[in-house]
Amino acid sequence: MEKVIVVGLDGLEPRLVGEMLRRGELPHLARLSAEGGLGRVATTSPAQTPVAWSSFATGTNPGGHGIFDFIAREPRSYRPDLALNRYEQPSPFLPARVVNLRRGQPVWDLLSSAGIRSVILRCPCSYPPDPLRGRLLSGMGVPDLRGGFGTGTFYTTDPAEAARESEQVVPLDWPGPGSGPIESVVIGPRNPKDRSDATTPLTIDPRPDEGRVLLRTSGTPGELELRPGSWSPWVRLRFKLGLLQGARGIVRFLLRRLEPGRLELYASPVNFDPMAPPFPISHPDLYAADLADELGLYHTTGMVEDHSALVNGRIDEAAFLSQCDDSWREREGMLSRELHRLDAGLLYCLFDTPDRVQHLFWRFLEPDHPANLGLPPDPEFVGAIAETYRRADSAVGLALEAADDRTLVIAMSDHGFGSFRRGVNLNAWLREHGLLALRDGEGPGGGQEPDLRQVDWSRTKAYALGLTGLYLNRIGREGQGIVPPDEAEGLKEQIARGLSGLVDPRTGREAIRGVDSRERAYAGPFVEEAPDLVVRFGAGYRVSWSGSLGGVSAGIFEDNTRRWSGDHIVDPALVPGLLAMNRPFRDEGAAMVDLAPTILEALGQPAGPAMEGRSLLR
Repeated sequence: MEKVIVVGLDGLEPRLVGEMLRRGELPHLARLSAEGGLGRVATTSPAQTPVAWSSFATGTNPGGHGIFDFIAREPRSYRPDLALNRYEQPSPFLPARVVNLRRGQPVWDLLSSAGIRSVILRCPCSYPPDPLRGRLLSGMGVPDLRGGFGTGTFYTTDPAEAARESEQVVPLDWPGPGSGPIESVVIGPRNPKDRSDATTPLTIDPRPDEGRVLLRTSGTPGELELRPGSWSPWVRLRFKLGLLQGARGIVRFLLRRLEPGRLELYASPVNFDPMAPPFPISHPDLYAADLADELGLYHTTGMVEDHSALVNGRIDEAAFLSQCDDSWREREGMLSRELHRLDAGLLYCLFDTPDRVQHLFWRFLEPDHPANLGLPPDPEFVGAIAETYRRADSAVGLALEAADDRTLVIAMSDHGFGSFRRGVNLNAWLREHGLLALRDGEGPGGGQEPDLRQVDWSRTKAYALGLTGLYLNRIGREGQGIVPPDEAEGLKEQIARGLSGLVDPRTGREAIRGVDSRERAYAGPFVEEAPDLVVRFGAGYRVSWSGSLGGVSAGIFEDNTRRWSGDHIVDPALVPGLLAMNRPFRDEGAAMVDLAPTILEALGQPAGPAMEGRSLLR
């Protein structure tokens, strides 16, 4: 074969696909199944998007590429940190640079060495972009202009409104109709010199009698009309950072509420401007701009959909799905563009939206889900996940339409999905068992301190941080470690025995199926960077919200009442991904590490020397 097309469908759940196939709702996946086969593919430990797609790209387990979670920690300070990339500035006289923390050799690097072109669209952990023979647009890992995964801004006339998770709140002084325009600002990046907020002017002109708001900006376009519930087009802005320095970004607005005396406006995270990003997001550098020239401005953040805005109640479900539709159209346009140009080599395109929709809309599949707060699910959104699967099937159809008899088409997800009904606070369990202590005067609940800053390290032997990780407070590794090397293995075994099989007393269900040491879970050059222990949660359970950032709650278990009601960070055996090809393949025992060798064999190349998997082609 001369061409391989991979359509990544993040989070597609094999059980739901099977049900829809039986109802005849996914014709393109049905065709793939008939031509080659359809099965399941084992995900990684943990079953997380950046971890799994990094194993897809490199053909290694996480110990071979170094991505173990979204969240890591700096062991000397215990500070939570993003685990996908970091920024370095060796000298104040040199510009900062981005370092990709995904190591290993991706499949497109091996293909480039063999003179074979690749086009990689939005693969996680590809920021900064890898140089390759071909084109690449970075995916998950690209931040917003403030450096976060997605920091929106909520403008409100309610003086009591406080900022919620991953957002900023800007108060508005508007007595009501007839009082004239409101002068405000769009908040942009932090100034690297003093960490102050860079801003650009924004004038908000409410006209409630006309059911609209006029916005005037310093960017392009300079004036916008907003009506409730509809997203604005992208606005290109420049933020001044110094005498000769600035940063360009793009932002969209949504009018949430317009009543006499009350105004609510939401601004999306400020994305990198693809025409002038502050750091490269594509290879070649101008590829991102070429896409914008041809297709129009598009989301560049690694987490496209504004999930925090929906969780915080700043936008509603209809607005969120409207944004998801925009994301689909952007990605479909990119895929179609590259399919028309593909004559040989590898084309990979990831559609993230199925994952985001399931996270936020799983509660509509379960009338008794705690996130429904005792109310019946809104029938308008009961079918949202199924509609997302039909849209995913259409993306597979684009690939099949472009394929010929020299083309291997692969459609796959990195993990499956399930319900998230109850949270488990691992630090509360450690505290209850005398392995973690709080400072004098600090009580559980995370009220005063949101993370590990409330911990008394002189009396703490272990702590949890991230979505599945537990760490020992080791002497010589942690900043205030107390666990000597000769006690480490015994302590790990003690914790693993105590947590494995943990039962939720309210439900009688197994909340934790098992706990693995990192030596058991991983192999390779980066094992020492992994958590000491990796927790495998049971179906319906996940680490609690506060626990993911090191918080200590009063109780071990809690209902998940957030809109984020579905998840996949459980025992990986419970959430395999979906795998379909238009050629017969070995589906028994298939794993994410097998995909890179499969692609290489299809294109006539041997597997890379570090790759652990083997080709699935028969």
